[in-house]
Amino acid sequence: MVAGHRFDSAEFDQAVSAACHDAFQEALSRGLAVFYTGEDGLNVLERPDGRRFEIRWRQDAPSGENFEIVRELASRAA
Repeated sequence: MVAGHRFDSAEFDQAVSAACHDAFQEALSRGLAVFYTGEDGLNVLERPDGRRFEIRWRQDAPSGENFEIVRELASRAA
């Protein structure tokens, strides 16, 4: 426990989730692509225009070129 906050609480989990979501949305709104692991375990690249792609990481390439697109994924449900 730090300064009266419990890290093993639902409130902490919700605060972390909200902060991550806000950072995700801010990156997209600034025109940056976002990489993440989807709920289904796929590595995903999401572009600011909303298009999403399954990617494969490449260990033999420099940063910024270290992934390849496998396929485009369906759009998110509205």
